[in-house]
Amino acid sequence: MPDTQHYSYRLLWSVEDDEYVGLCAEFPSLSWLAPTQEEALAGITELVWSTLADFRESGEPVPEPIAERDYSGRLLLRIPPELHRSLTLAAAEQGVSLNRLISARLAGGPPSARAS
Repeated sequence: MPDTQHYSYRLLWSVEDDEYVGLCAEFPSLSWLAPTQEEALAGITELVWSTLADFRESGEPVPEPIAERDYSGRLLLRIPPELHRSLTLAAAEQGVSLNRLISARLAGGPPSARAS
């Protein structure tokens, strides 16, 4: 069974609840409200641990932590033809590959001058 500390946790302030919300990306249906960030993290971590124990007991598959998954670096993306054309033109004008341009834009930075 995966270590509960290897899952992806997030803490947010909830204006509606006037408390912190603990969330876990691998278990999107789970959340924990608490008055402090520390208590919200402890609560969601304990809830994930309990859920993992329930999954194991019932024979359900346990989600693998996102950080421990293997990624190929390949992504198939469908976009409108007009956007494809526009991105291809921008890449050509900047002297980079379409892949380099899109990767840089997703990362929030300028594409490098070298094409990949």
